[in-house]
Amino acid sequence: MSAASSQHSGAEPHMLSAQSLAEYLNAEFRPAPGHNKDDPVPIHSAATLQAAQSDQLSFLANPNYREHLSTTQAATVILSETMLADCPTAAIVSDDPYLSWAKALSLLHPPQPIAAGISAQTSIDPSATIDANARVEAMCHIAAGVNIGADAYIGAGSIIEQHASIGDGSRLVGKVYLGENVKLGQRVIVHPGAVIGADGFGLAMDQGRWRKIPQLGSVVIGNDCEIGANTTIDRGALDDTVLGNGVRLDNQVQIAHNVQIGDHTAIAGCVGVAGSTRIGRYCMIAGASGIGGHLTICDQVVITAMSTVLHSIDEAGTYGSGIPAKPMRNWQRTLVRLGQLDRWMRRKK
Repeated sequence: MSAASSQHSGAEPHMLSAQSLAEYLNAEFRPAPGHNKDDPVPIHSAATLQAAQSDQLSFLANPNYREHLSTTQAATVILSETMLADCPTAAIVSDDPYLSWAKALSLLHPPQPIAAGISAQTSIDPSATIDANARVEAMCHIAAGVNIGADAYIGAGSIIEQHASIGDGSRLVGKVYLGENVKLGQRVIVHPGAVIGADGFGLAMDQGRWRKIPQLGSVVIGNDCEIGANTTIDRGALDDTVLGNGVRLDNQVQIAHNVQIGDHTAIAGCVGVAGSTRIGRYCMIAGASGIGGHLTICDQVVITAMSTVLHSIDEAGTYGSGIPAKPMRNWQRTLVRLGQLDRWMRRKK
């Protein structure tokens, strides 16, 4: 059976009215000035405040963009009550405009349905089990003992090693590597170039040379997770590397062997987490941060961008150590003063 084109972000947008959308969002519809509440306000797609046309939906969640509200051509804008006075169009008033925007986009642009089938241009071991409602695209390699659930999508060029399992409704967008015994839960999205289950960085010095330590664990990922492009999650040394339900990893994140990440934690791009560290539930780790090994971070911790974490954190809150950019002359002046501080401390002693 030949492969159809790969899945993309969604099917053609649905047409709906602003009134029905407000009802779906459990929000309040407000007509444009001079219009009645029952006047039809059709919506075909979505766009920014600046780019939106008369049949499109937009939103305002960040006050920094309020200046664009008064001139928008959108059919309807999702916003909070505090922004309503400046809105020249119909509005959907929400307590959480950003969340309502996310729900509205999902309704306007639903994902394309899976067309079940297996490409003839792929390699599948006879012992692999693939649900009849799954789809496998061209140039994939599926090894012995693999199990692929219902409505799963395996994008072109993906490699799935022995005894890996992929839960119902999960989606490997394309060119994804799953190592031996890796387990993905249900409705997991893995973006292109991700490597899940490669060997961890286990080495021992032996008479002046590095000796590789076999990595015998694997990776277990819960339900409803999303793994960004070119992100790497190493297999465990003995125990598994584990991601809980609802975890979100951005692009180019490195998760080392035996790391455990609690439910609904989100980690932004270019973060590195060293081996055997445990991160709690509902944490948020901003981009380019580095987290040392064998640490414990409790639930509901926020780590700001470019922070270095070298000690365990046992109290919820916001932590940071990054140095924001400033004009070069100001930064050079700060460095000079740091040097002077050292000399001053020596004199004090």
